[in-house]
Amino acid sequence: MKYRLVARLRVVEGDTIVLGPGKADLLEALAESGSIRDAATRLGMSYMRAWSLIRIMNERFRKPLVEAVRGGSRRGGATLTPTGRAVLRLYRRMNSTSLRAAAPAFKELRRLLR
Repeated sequence: MKYRLVARLRVVEGDTIVLGPGKADLLEALAESGSIRDAATRLGMSYMRAWSLIRIMNERFRKPLVEAVRGGSRRGGATLTPTGRAVLRLYRRMNSTSLRAAAPAFKELRRLLR
């Protein structure tokens, strides 16, 4: 079996996860699909759960990460704001930096695994 190291950084405030792997995946899926519903479906979560996660992020950052336009007769949509794109980029960079920093220790640890 090939072992791999996975970074799962979280930004927390009290008991609330403000940003973590799931929220970052939601932002990425939303950026790709332009739809909260489609992003939620892609990630296997309900539309209401996705909105709840977006609401948490939008409330905790100085500027909203997601802008949504209601549907109605013309289909609505959602986009990442410039702040949302920056937050996603920085979060992904933090994950990759932490993996690079942990690589030497993980190399030693792998020698101890079956």
